[in-house]
Amino acid sequence: MCGRDLGELIEWHHPVPKSKGGKARVAVHPICHRTIHAHFTNAELGRIGEDVEALRDHPEIAKFLTWVAGKPADFNAPTKKKER
Repeated sequence: MCGRDLGELIEWHHPVPKSKGGKARVAVHPICHRTIHAHFTNAELGRIGEDVEALRDHPEIAKFLTWVAGKPADFNAPTKKKER
């Protein structure tokens, strides 16, 4: 999602959540994975599916991507959860 090289720490993200029938998995940075789930419900992710551009176009995700762009691959920081 962020375009940075993967580091030693990776997590596997289901673009369509398993609870919505998704089977495909993609490797992502842990901080990117937490950010995705902090801003989208499983129902929203099920509708978005594998449309990475839809994730990137979300205002909070776009802001995160700008911020994380220059960070090292294994960079870690707390992730603020979206208020619902």
